[in-house]
Amino acid sequence: MTHVTFVELSVYENTVPLVSGYLQTYACQDPALTDSCDFAFFSRGLREDPETLLADLLARDSDVYAFSCYIWNMGLIRRLLGELLVRRPDAWFILGGAQVIDHADQYIPAGTRNVVVCNGEGEQPFYEFLHQVALRDKPDLNRVSGISYRGPDGELVTTDKPPRMQVLDDVPSPFAAGLFDNGEYTFTVLETNRGCPFHCGFCFWGAATNSKVYKFDEERVRGDIQWIAEHGIVSVFIADANWGLSPRDVELSRHIVQCKEEFGFPTSLVIAAAKNRPERVAEITEVLVRGGLVTSQPISLQTVNPEALRLIDRQNIRETTYTDLQRSLNSKNISSFIELIWPLPGDTLETFRAGVARLCRMEADTLTIYPQLLLHNTALYDQREIFGIETERAPDPAAEADVVVATRWVNRADCEEGTWFYYVVQSLYNARGAYWLARYLDRAGIQPYDAFFAEATRHWQASNDELSRFVANSVSTADNYDLLNIGKAAHLVLHSHREQFDRLLTGFARTQEWWSDPAARLALDLDLVARPYIYREPVRPPGVPLSEARLLETDDSALTIALPPRHERLPVDLGLLPEGTPVSTAVRFEHPGQGKMPVPRHRTMEQNAGYCHVMIQRLRTLLPLCRPLDSVGTKGSGGGRAA
Repeated sequence: MTHVTFVELSVYENTVPLVSGYLQTYACQDPALTDSCDFAFFSRGLREDPETLLADLLARDSDVYAFSCYIWNMGLIRRLLGELLVRRPDAWFILGGAQVIDHADQYIPAGTRNVVVCNGEGEQPFYEFLHQVALRDKPDLNRVSGISYRGPDGELVTTDKPPRMQVLDDVPSPFAAGLFDNGEYTFTVLETNRGCPFHCGFCFWGAATNSKVYKFDEERVRGDIQWIAEHGIVSVFIADANWGLSPRDVELSRHIVQCKEEFGFPTSLVIAAAKNRPERVAEITEVLVRGGLVTSQPISLQTVNPEALRLIDRQNIRETTYTDLQRSLNSKNISSFIELIWPLPGDTLETFRAGVARLCRMEADTLTIYPQLLLHNTALYDQREIFGIETERAPDPAAEADVVVATRWVNRADCEEGTWFYYVVQSLYNARGAYWLARYLDRAGIQPYDAFFAEATRHWQASNDELSRFVANSVSTADNYDLLNIGKAAHLVLHSHREQFDRLLTGFARTQEWWSDPAARLALDLDLVARPYIYREPVRPPGVPLSEARLLETDDSALTIALPPRHERLPVDLGLLPEGTPVSTAVRFEHPGQGKMPVPRHRTMEQNAGYCHVMIQRLRTLLPLCRPLDSVGTKGSGGGRAA
């Protein structure tokens, strides 16, 4: 009997090993393999102790170890593979996944004959590989399609790839086959199709699948969704490249909601939204929001610079379409977040800043800005010399992430400046640190958004407080690769260092020429009391005195301020209160507690970073309700969320 262990080391603990399930169900359609092999899943979190993982893998005493390899776990896999090769020299090791495809020279150690790399979809090559190592005394790897291995002379041998699967249902559903029935899982990936019709230069999806999209049968997908719900899977990531591209995605979204209503699960859902079907994606988002599964719609723009879009072979939705979509989402009080990447080829520091400013003027809810990662098997990887791309390896030992730190258009200093810039945007715009102040200055023609954020960046860089040190360390070490750093920044600004942030912000404002403008000072006062709380905790007064407004009352959930008579209309003019709201002498800010996690007493910032990252992307659920008061203590008509 050949013992096969599938190894999936995931970002999230208790993850359903879906890829491993595909490989097993496809192979087990052959009775000869069913009779000669037994299979086991090794699905663990990649933050577990490496020595413990190694000991547990050795204890499996397997003949075949099959690793799923990605940028976030490749560093750990290299370490484990090196030890396993020494301690299990008689075992076979097969590596598959986006990180290793067509890069066998980097992952098969010199002198090893028992390591194989799969160069595409894994089901057919893995089936053929098992046929050789499990059913034959002398395996002939040259008869296995789509792999690389080292021959007797130590040179790499690469076999022809099989054609892409066009009938995906040739791979039986591992959910329906019962492979996961006895596992204790809380997170799963769900796949309803494979392929991407786009060729974005930074992305692996389109490059790997030659554009054509193939679908799993809809009834099969519905059955998988019901299994997920019946077995209490809490969170689901739909791995389709463009959820909403197909009309059936609307009905499948409704089916997920119906299953949640019947079984109570899943409770959260993450999608990669189709970029050229904004109306359909908005319909899906509304279905999922009303069903309590998502709280925010992603809008993937990556850049708004036409030259950068041309260089990465991407087209965004029309600006007018985006503007209409954003207004529609805002009117329905549905959160959204724009996804951008820095630095893409063609983008300069100036175009990047200007693009952020344009999106702020369009009233984007939040801007999620990812560092550019140079991924294997992408157009940018192939063109890295043409575009002058320079990288640094992220410090995460479990990962193998190369962060772009320079291109032909930005040197390293400019790249760092842009990274500082987006941390400041995260604090001042996304976290609402100076949201109303920045809007006032931009609309009044005093200081545009990009200049405002750039000035704040310079002040942050010159400061020596914990917030500034956190950003400086993240930038200097390429630790901005860790997407949860955005959650850490939100934790600092909206909770643990809230008062320190108030002092940093006010100190910056006092250095600016516009500080002599009383309306600007009042706008900052509005930010100090309207900035949301990311945890369920008592509301507290700002960490600095207000400059123009007067703090009247603070209780566990609200603050009330009196407005100076000459600027009583400012909250309405800025949009803090709805148009048509009567002028009032005071405003009450009622901060919600529902839907928030209690203040973490025994968990670190790092442990709560994931929660904070998600919460900042569903910002509208955090914003206070603003109510005008006709007089102190008397609620007036109208009111709205502080955005």
